[in-house]
Amino acid sequence: MNKEVRVRFAPSPTGPLHIGGLRTALFNYLFAKKHGGKFVLRIEDTDQSRYVEGAENYIKETLAWSNIPYDEGPEKGGNYGPYRQSERHNLYGQYAEQLIASGNAYYAFDTPETLDFYRKDHETKGKTFIYNWHNRLKLKNSLSLSPEEVQQRMQAGEAYVIRFKSPQDKQLLLKDIVRGEITIDTNILDDKILFKSDGMPTYHLANVVDDHLMEISHVIRGEEWLPSLALHHLLYEAFSWEKPVFAHLPLILKPTGKGKLSKRDGEKGGFPVFPLSWEDAVGYREAGYFPEAVVNFLAFLGWNPGTEQELFTMETLVTHFSLERVNKSGARFDPEKTNWYNHQWLQQKGNRELTQLFMPVLEGKGLIPSVITHEFVEKVISLIKERANFVKDFWELGSYFFVSPTTYAEKARKKQWKEDTADIMQQLTVVLQSIDDFSSISVETSIKNWIGEQEFSFGKVMPPLRLSVVGDLKGPHLFDIMALIGQQECLKRIRNAISVL
Repeated sequence: MNKEVRVRFAPSPTGPLHIGGLRTALFNYLFAKKHGGKFVLRIEDTDQSRYVEGAENYIKETLAWSNIPYDEGPEKGGNYGPYRQSERHNLYGQYAEQLIASGNAYYAFDTPETLDFYRKDHETKGKTFIYNWHNRLKLKNSLSLSPEEVQQRMQAGEAYVIRFKSPQDKQLLLKDIVRGEITIDTNILDDKILFKSDGMPTYHLANVVDDHLMEISHVIRGEEWLPSLALHHLLYEAFSWEKPVFAHLPLILKPTGKGKLSKRDGEKGGFPVFPLSWEDAVGYREAGYFPEAVVNFLAFLGWNPGTEQELFTMETLVTHFSLERVNKSGARFDPEKTNWYNHQWLQQKGNRELTQLFMPVLEGKGLIPSVITHEFVEKVISLIKERANFVKDFWELGSYFFVSPTTYAEKARKKQWKEDTADIMQQLTVVLQSIDDFSSISVETSIKNWIGEQEFSFGKVMPPLRLSVVGDLKGPHLFDIMALIGQQECLKRIRNAISVL
């Protein structure tokens, strides 16, 4: 590419960032880094009526947690600032006036009540009201009124908007990396409002002006902006500016594959749809997902590398990513697959790092860190991690390492604890007491030799022994558990089982 690649992520601070928004940021970042370019964060806050306190910080915190750093943006600065549209609002008026001067836009004085009347009137006739070539001369605007009347209305302080003058009888050929070529008949386009009487631009004008002034080379955004592409294309032509390359990413669909993924789907299915928690909605971070796993599964929502490989670090994603491999069709969200990715990334983590993450869970259970050493917890994790999807699963999988069982699984108890079991377990305590080297191999050898000498079946000894030590018939290799909790703890647990069962 001849020109420097400059892409932007331009969210509106109107609430929490949906994971679809995070995926847009990710794809922009990957594309920029692949081509040695710049990734810009721009906050599109021109609509102050929809501004939500804390939403901008949420966006920045999400990008930081996801390890998607921006090169330019609010607080970070850059040569193309400011990076909040509300701080750029003085810029846009001159461009709106430029369009009026070139005949590509006009002043419109129609009141909301008048437009509402026309909409309802068209509805009763089974039609849709569109403000464009077809009726603009019948409405109150600078195309239908004399220059003197326009002047009078403006001097009187009458409210107005500036509308784009969509061309008539033209066929637009639009190009999109993901969609290919799209043909649009301009007769179906409405004359969108570009500038409001409160002195603020609408999304369309601000977006195009900012992309031009910030020298954005590629506009990579969600499919929901596809209907705006024709207008944006026409605005670039009206200004005689070079157009950026466009790429519209597919929707993220509900797990059923029908319709766009929403907050309600997450509430119903019990999975997050936001990267971080927001009010009563739990985010991926708080639900225990690793940022690497979230980035990995988001990359596969609408893109694939063309190989069987599924696990990608950010670095390998940068190497493999291309917009040409982004799909047109919507990407179905699969909560089970997100858990699979987290499981894979958990297995990649070192036991020391996982111990650091698990210690607060143990503290929350009232276990004192000074009593439970990091070394002990690391060993526990090494035995149980392969069955865990999340750090929080370690407690369910291995609570018996830290706390002696006080109850015993009913089904296992009925099946495995026979009339003579207590007597066998009592004899076994004598064997265990005589073992000097209480390592896993040593304990296993001693117990198996004793079972052979007594001519017991393994089924008569091993399941009740596991039930005594664990409280259930679950867990990793029993002798590994016994060696880790130690000789005295094993004896205590067996005696307690004899007493209770």
